[in-house]
Amino acid sequence: MLRPRRILLVEDDRRTSAIVERYLRGAGYDVAIARDGPSGIAQCEALDPDLVILDVMLPGCDGFEVCRRIRDAGATPVLMLTARVDESDRLRGLLGGADDYVVKPFSPREVVARVQTILRRSAQPDRRPPMKVDFGTLKLDPLACDARVGGISLELTPTEFRLLEALCSAPRMAWTRQRLLERAFGWDYEGSERTVDTHVANLRKKLASHAGAPSIQTLFGRGYRLALESPSSR
Repeated sequence: MLRPRRILLVEDDRRTSAIVERYLRGAGYDVAIARDGPSGIAQCEALDPDLVILDVMLPGCDGFEVCRRIRDAGATPVLMLTARVDESDRLRGLLGGADDYVVKPFSPREVVARVQTILRRSAQPDRRPPMKVDFGTLKLDPLACDARVGGISLELTPTEFRLLEALCSAPRMAWTRQRLLERAFGWDYEGSERTVDTHVANLRKKLASHAGAPSIQTLFGRGYRLALESPSSR
C-alpha cells in the first residue's frame, strides 16, 4: 500500500496551522508541522516531504531563507504563505525558488487545491518520449531534470526547467504567457500570468551567468523566445 503524500507545514501561528492541517488531512495527506525556520529546515532534511508549505514570517529565520535552503538541497516543491501584499515580497519568494504562493487571509480549500495542483504537476509523466536536448553549450536531460551549460549545472527549479524545456522545444516560436503557464503549471493553474515573468526573469539571470548560454528574448506583445543559432536534438 502506498503511503499518503507527506506535507511539511512550516507555520508558527497555531490557529492557522491547525486549520490548514485539518483540511490537508481531510484531503488524505500526511502532515508534519514545524514552528520556526530552523526546525523547518531540519524536518525537511529528515522527512523528505513531497511538498513544503512555508510561511514567510517565521522565528529563527524567515521563509525566504528557508526556501533558499530547501532549494539548495533539492527540488522539493514549495508553496509559500504570505500576509504581505507588496508584490515585491511575492516576487522575492518566486525568485527564491518557490513554486507558488497564497496570500493571507486565504481559504484553506484554496491551499489544498494549490497543493493538489503542484503535486499533480510534479508527478504527471510526460507523454512524449524524453529526449536529451543539445543546443551548443546548453544540454537538457528531461529524465534527470538537469540543465547544464558547458558541463556546469544551472541549478534550476522544476518550474524553471519546464519553462526552459518548453522554449527549447520550439525555439523559433513566440511562447505566450498562457502557453508557458499551461506547459509549466498545467492547464488548470489559476494564478496570474505575470507569474511567468518572474520565473523567466530568474531563468534569464541563471543563463546569463554562464558564458555561451543562449538568451531569452522578450517579444513585446507576444511573449518569449529562446535566442538560438542552430538547434539540434538527439
